[in-house]
Amino acid sequence: MEFPKIETADFKYPETHTAVEYLYPELTAVCPQTGLPDYYILRIVYEPDKKLPELKSLKMYLVAYRNYGIWHEHLANKIMEDFKKAVEPRWVYIELYVNNRGGIYTSVRRFWSRERGDSVEEALKRGKEHPHLKI
Repeated sequence: MEFPKIETADFKYPETHTAVEYLYPELTAVCPQTGLPDYYILRIVYEPDKKLPELKSLKMYLVAYRNYGIWHEHLANKIMEDFKKAVEPRWVYIELYVNNRGGIYTSVRRFWSRERGDSVEEALKRGKEHPHLKI
């Protein structure tokens, strides 16, 4: 399946060190095993360099997963790779919170930077508590 392109705009302050966070609580995809819908909260935190994602195109990109069968772990990685390709950030962190499925709460985390590539340690350090587990 071909997904909509994440369009970009110029970041006019590339000399700064700015952290940007997007929270998308309406992400849906389809379980490739059962065909049932999966519901997610997506968190993207990154440091822009020369580009910003145009948010309407980012939303349309994310909405395209609505009828797409994909495992949680693959979904987080595909979003990361597509975001990196479009935006070319200095670093990016993605956290995918999966709604309860079969009594199991799942979070998928990935951190990547230009300097060091992928870092599980950074991903674990930046992780937040699953929002559905707040007591």
